[in-house]
Amino acid sequence: MSGVDRRAVIGMAGAAGTGMLLAACGDSDSDSGSDTGSGSTGAATTAASTTAAAGGDVITKASDVPVGGGVITDTYVVTQPESGTYKAFSNVCTHQGCKVAEVADKVIKCNCHQSTFDITTGAPTGGPATKSLAETAVKESDGNIVTA
Repeated sequence: MSGVDRRAVIGMAGAAGTGMLLAACGDSDSDSGSDTGSGSTGAATTAASTTAAAGGDVITKASDVPVGGGVITDTYVVTQPESGTYKAFSNVCTHQGCKVAEVADKVIKCNCHQSTFDITTGAPTGGPATKSLAETAVKESDGNIVTA
């Protein structure tokens, strides 16, 4: 025969198949990751696609954001720490990537692991999160909160 035994041939074929299978898994994982963590697809893009007359994307109506509280949109948490002052932060908790769930008692709350964030700065105020929520500059324009 050729000097290569049957086990060696099966081992090489198995290794080649495993390599192709792993490559396919890598492609699949990266595709599914882009669908879920970014907040840049689907409704989030639609919600932010309206452009205000003064420039910037409309996030929400100013009248929907209570003083001392906030609202959660597809992409942002928009707060109004004091009358006429608006802030916008990522709605993704910095601890493990859960979406924050509510704004109450002047804090943004993530119900996954009980992290809380300041509505003025986005800085963590409790729970396991140690990094601030990413802030986006916003302003009020024609009754809307828009990206600045």
